[in-house]
Amino acid sequence: MSKSITFTVQPSESLNGEVRVPGDKSMSHRSIMLGSLAEGVTHVKGFLNAEDAVSTLKAFRAMGVEITDPVNGEVTIHGVGKHGLKAPKEPLDLGNSGTSMRLLSGLLAGQDFDCILTGDESLSSRPMRRVTEPLALMGANIDTQENGTAPLHIHGTKNLKGIDYVLPMASAQVKSCVLLAGMYANGETTTTEPAPTRDHTERMLNGFGYPVQVEGSKASINSDGKLTAANIDVPSDISSAAFFLVGASIAKDSDVTLQHVGMNPTRTGVIDILRLMGANIEVMNEREVGGEPVADLRVTSSQLKGINIPEELVPLAIDEFPVLFVAAACATGQTVLTGAEELRVKECDRIQVMADGLQTLGVDAQVTADGMIINQSQIGGGDVHSHHDHRIAMAFSIAGLRANAPITIQDCANVNTSFPEFRDLATSLGLKLTSE
Repeated sequence: MSKSITFTVQPSESLNGEVRVPGDKSMSHRSIMLGSLAEGVTHVKGFLNAEDAVSTLKAFRAMGVEITDPVNGEVTIHGVGKHGLKAPKEPLDLGNSGTSMRLLSGLLAGQDFDCILTGDESLSSRPMRRVTEPLALMGANIDTQENGTAPLHIHGTKNLKGIDYVLPMASAQVKSCVLLAGMYANGETTTTEPAPTRDHTERMLNGFGYPVQVEGSKASINSDGKLTAANIDVPSDISSAAFFLVGASIAKDSDVTLQHVGMNPTRTGVIDILRLMGANIEVMNEREVGGEPVADLRVTSSQLKGINIPEELVPLAIDEFPVLFVAAACATGQTVLTGAEELRVKECDRIQVMADGLQTLGVDAQVTADGMIINQSQIGGGDVHSHHDHRIAMAFSIAGLRANAPITIQDCANVNTSFPEFRDLATSLGLKLTSE
């Protein structure tokens, strides 16, 4: 965040080639957390060496866990066991990572030490009551700022009690936070979610030998289990692959294959939505790696058509909407998104910021309370702001594939939080992207 990076995209013709995008961010976070609390040595392959996941790694180092520096996506974690963490000497600075803060607040609520979780300006404005309120029901003692934001002062306690928590909104981070706290709570902790969200926490806990019972929308855990070291192979992040799924769909004469992409059914909403819009996406070489489904995806050019996006797919594609809005601008007719209020409390208000940028580029995009209405438009050139949001910056880069003039995108340093290789991979496939 200290240095400003500006992307400039020249109108580009097509995308072609075969690439493997970096490892899944959600799973990279969880591999560090659970590997640190496991007994024994955990080896991770495919770790996302980007700022958000590294924030989690540094936090566990600060609590006494020996973790090697990531080299070519490989990390070794010397687990300290479920009760082996030590009090950090300083506040834990989690940068821009909401996943780190929300999941750690659950893990740390039941420790026998106090700590403070802080982050950058963006993270310090994001809502944290959604995790501190259920944790308080469990007996946790966490102080927030007056408006419920970070820094979070966590006063560790040995007296957490299990709860049966019905989530008021579909949120994998809230669900995971409560389940991780449940590892330290007396009795059983159960979460019930209103719609399916990503289930990496449940899968990985089971992969480390810690029993989690999942029945429909309910997941249950108690404090009896222990984590045993495991080898983790992190698939490529479908949220990062999404930029190229959209790019190859909207650019003419395109043919892109994305290797080893995580196909967890709680994450594939972007594929379902693009297919409803008429995208040509072929799923090849399906396999399972470490309890997670993986496949190669081949996508070729298509004429997308506007749709009403089914609300049940919204939580399964929540991080992919910035680039899906670009797809909508290129789709014949009208695309309508509803039920996506959650987009307003991400790294920025992604609904408003995307609409502002699309309008700057000449796109007919109208904001609604819980979504957006986009009509097919010619994308023009212009100067847009990402508001330090990595997914906004990358989405407007992909818009260059259908723009008739250069697009300049301000504040792109945060692309490093999730996808440091974005520029290099995008240009290798044919996007005319420069940064300064």
